[in-house]
Amino acid sequence: ARLRDDLGALRKAMERTALVLPATTSADVIGLVEDELEAAFQVFHVRGGRVRGQHAFVVEKVADESAAELVTGVTQQLYGDEDADIPFEVLVPVMPEEAVQAWLIARAGHKVDVRVPQRGHKRSLLETVTTNAAQTLQSHKLRRAGDLSTRAAALEEIAEALEMTQAPLRIECVDISNLQGNDVVASMVVFEDGLPRKSDYRRFAIRGVVGQDDVASVAEVVRRRFTRYLAERAEATDIEFGPAGGANDERKSFRYPPQLLLIDGGKPQVNAAAAQLRELGIDDIAVAGLAKRLEEVWTPGSEDPLILSRRSQGLYLLQRIRDEAHRFAITYHRQKRSRRLSTSVVEDIPGVGPSRRKALMRTFGSLGRLRKASVEELAAVPGITDELAVVIHAHLTAETVTPAVNVTTGEVIEDDGAGRPT
Repeated sequence: ARLRDDLGALRKAMERTALVLPATTSADVIGLVEDELEAAFQVFHVRGGRVRGQHAFVVEKVADESAAELVTGVTQQLYGDEDADIPFEVLVPVMPEEAVQAWLIARAGHKVDVRVPQRGHKRSLLETVTTNAAQTLQSHKLRRAGDLSTRAAALEEIAEALEMTQAPLRIECVDISNLQGNDVVASMVVFEDGLPRKSDYRRFAIRGVVGQDDVASVAEVVRRRFTRYLAERAEATDIEFGPAGGANDERKSFRYPPQLLLIDGGKPQVNAAAAQLRELGIDDIAVAGLAKRLEEVWTPGSEDPLILSRRSQGLYLLQRIRDEAHRFAITYHRQKRSRRLSTSVVEDIPGVGPSRRKALMRTFGSLGRLRKASVEELAAVPGITDELAVVIHAHLTAETVTPAVNVTTGEVIEDDGAGRPT
């Protein structure tokens, strides 16, 4: 299926460029997608105005290697051979080092324009190539993750690095997500034998922490999760929180402890998690943290992190688990924040009380659809008069969008279609 998608994207790109690029166009289009450990490149070769070929590859990154440095490296790789076919244009996602263009001109014996296309069909083609690069990186990761011997080697590497007596067949990872201290949520994802066990994923709304305090939030989640573990082990019936989805009887998954508790964070978060386990009398669960920037592995009480080889299958698996926990937490955070904002906006409308608010949300389902409703559609809702429909419509269309940034990830929070960031 992925090969079919790749070929389909290439075919569409070829059809598009055949129509819109001048017959004299000679260009290579380089797409780049990266994560902390690896970078994927996709290259389309346009000759005579048409895409004549493409190839993709994945490279390991050097610590703190920038996108510009990656592009510099790939141009040297592509055009380093004596017989390299160097086009008149090289379209890139970010500009490489300044010396690259002069080097290409010297090698090619003709003018070579290295640039980032900003608009038009060449920009669209770069976006297509970048999409294919993302698919290349995803396929590469899935191949590595799906190999049984690779997973076994990764688990053994983790056990050796953390000085565990056996491979951690069950790993749980906790991630905290917040926006300026509001709607702080956490996720817990579970991997067994190196593969995700999504039926055991859980989400937590942080209750006892005021403002943005990742350390305290980690402590709360660990305390709640393992208090539940002890209770279920003793066949207690008190329930503090429910699963992310499914029936209540699925909560018995809390009865099974992990061999390794992974925290998305560094030294403070790891020490906080370990302290909670000690207070609960649990001493047979290893704890480690994966700090984002340098992919350092922290263990409780250590002054310095462990530095695993960037070729390490163990580090790759820890990164994949951490990234999955982050994705799961962000999804919950956005859902929770969207619900809160929807309720807040409708509550502010003059003349709309609880019953009318429920009728509106029941009819339209979301704030986004409610905003798009016409006066006539609003007036058709039970309990909404023509005059009130005009008021509601005016109030919702007057709302302004406030840009937001997730302070944990630095990402811009996108609009949910409701006129508010999610």
